[in-house]
Amino acid sequence: MNTDVATLSGSPAVKEGATPSTSRAEIEDFLYVEAELLDTWKLKEWLELFTEDASYFVPSTDLPRDASADDSLFYIADDAVRLHERIIRLMKKTAHSEWPRSHTRHLVSNVRILEDGPDGVIAAAAFATWRMKNGNTDIYIGSSRYHFRRTDAGLRIAEKRVFLDMESLRPHGRVSIIL
Repeated sequence: MNTDVATLSGSPAVKEGATPSTSRAEIEDFLYVEAELLDTWKLKEWLELFTEDASYFVPSTDLPRDASADDSLFYIADDAVRLHERIIRLMKKTAHSEWPRSHTRHLVSNVRILEDGPDGVIAAAAFATWRMKNGNTDIYIGSSRYHFRRTDAGLRIAEKRVFLDMESLRPHGRVSIIL
């Protein structure tokens, strides 16, 4: 993790020769829209927030943040095709763990731009997601790291990595929602 003075002070690390082009407010607004789409189960619209070659990762809670899905166990390691299939599956009534659908509330905070340059924007945010179903409430807490790219359609997620700040998934036992 880059912890230079510029990053700690809230200014993004700008690659040499690049001009910062993304504001924190723009990233925050994007993440708030993402949270609303997830909470209202508009998963097809949520998927449109991603690039065509996107990836979505949720490493297990005991892995270092730089772990690779190629040689480590991840709860979720989806490329664009698998992410699309996950959304199709979650929207079906045969998705027993999510039918009837859970009620969720995604809260996003501590949004920071870590890098802003020609290759895109790297941003981080803290989150708390509540999942309510069958009289039970589960809370997932952690942070997310996003790699955004500008496309003709606007800002899009090229990679989302979700880090759970929990020792285990108990009492949840699983991740059946999108974090």
